[in-house]
Amino acid sequence: MSDHLPPPPVTALPPAPAVDLWDAVDDLCAWLDANRPVEGREGLLLRILKLSEEVGEVAEAVIGATGQNPRKGTTHTWDDVRSELCDVAVTALVALRTLTPDAREVFARHLARVTHRSLGAPRPDPSDG
Repeated sequence: MSDHLPPPPVTALPPAPAVDLWDAVDDLCAWLDANRPVEGREGLLLRILKLSEEVGEVAEAVIGATGQNPRKGTTHTWDDVRSELCDVAVTALVALRTLTPDAREVFARHLARVTHRSLGAPRPDPSDG
């Protein structure tokens, strides 16, 4: 099993292109809206169901990276797993944006609640000294 653990994190990645997360989510949502074959409630539900498909691809990549299917062997890398996890995050944010134009604020408030619930009150900023 230890032979199939993910490699240690890479310490120096090349710089990522400058992309604003929420601008990109808005652009993707608009592109999907302009190209969706199904409208209305059904289209909305299908966009949300896309998230389940992406989560399944994460599971497939983990199984493939660990070689857990003896018939197939090792078919994926941990880079594939990371990529699929990013697809899940993007798909979830697009689905949220589909439900509300205030996705940025809804997500920020939710993240603050989860962070507070998990970590407690934020640490004081030492620069406020």
